[in-house]
Amino acid sequence: MSAPPLLAVENLTKHFPVESGWWGRPRPPVRAVDGVSLHLDKGEVLAIAGESGCGKSTLGRAVLRLIEPTSGAIRLDGTDVLALSRQELRKVRRRMQIVFQDPYASLNPRMRVGGIVGEPLRIHNLAGGTALREKVAELLETVGLPADAESRYPHEFSGGQRQRIGVARALAVQPEILIADEPVSALDVSVQAQILNLLQDLKEKYDLSFIFISHDLNVVRFFSDRIAIMYLGQFVEAGTNAQVFGLPHHPYTVALLSAVPVPDPTRKRDRILLTGDLPNPAAPPPGCRFHTRCPLRMPQCESAVPALAPREDGRLVACHLSGPARMGG
Repeated sequence: MSAPPLLAVENLTKHFPVESGWWGRPRPPVRAVDGVSLHLDKGEVLAIAGESGCGKSTLGRAVLRLIEPTSGAIRLDGTDVLALSRQELRKVRRRMQIVFQDPYASLNPRMRVGGIVGEPLRIHNLAGGTALREKVAELLETVGLPADAESRYPHEFSGGQRQRIGVARALAVQPEILIADEPVSALDVSVQAQILNLLQDLKEKYDLSFIFISHDLNVVRFFSDRIAIMYLGQFVEAGTNAQVFGLPHHPYTVALLSAVPVPDPTRKRDRILLTGDLPNPAAPPPGCRFHTRCPLRMPQCESAVPALAPREDGRLVACHLSGPARMGG
């Protein structure tokens, strides 16, 4: 019998209300996250990938209750996170931390680095005085920053160094889960590799579990154990790294992978260009949400909603096609 997951999310939704239009007519809410379920095992990296605007970052913040979900369930080791009071939630947040996308906007420009990294330790009463300074120095050393970093301000560092500061702050309370929200998308390619290697080292050193949010499938392929592909607020395919990259089943996944650059000028890849724009998340199309852009759509796709159901190899796919999607050459 397998052990229960460290984190379980069931049918999570986050709908944002929209101001009334002309004559005070109500408008439908933006359905940023619309019925998402996932699980995360201890020591695992679950990547969430998809186009910008599909709801990846909103999902990550909703799991942490940085924004309040509209409905659903979030359980951490069986504890119902949505039922916790603010005081109880503070204790749980020691176990789940986040690394934000923008390493400059997420750091207070008026605080020195020592104060930024030490703030979680003070809030959770984990250290003070000399012990606090020693712990901050240890954290900065762990993420590869110089000893004098604690006395400087965020603007005195490069983008990669600022992201290391963000990682150090997240590690301060010794979390079990890190939600990394596009942690390298704002960095140069050479610096991206350094930060990814750092996260990999920290995962092994502290036995961390990750929800890794990214639109860069090359990064996802390098760092993840399992992958969930998201489209218009919902998962359309989820499986192991080898399953999704080896033989994708959903047409949207196939199209995404066809756009990944190949570092070989002699190798050609047939790019699949999706027609049309991403539909309005306040008024998603009926049936399969991808059918308005899918080159393999069938009549039933326009009316019947495909369930996210398991296939023979164990992966989950929300598509009326019974096997792998075949598109292009």
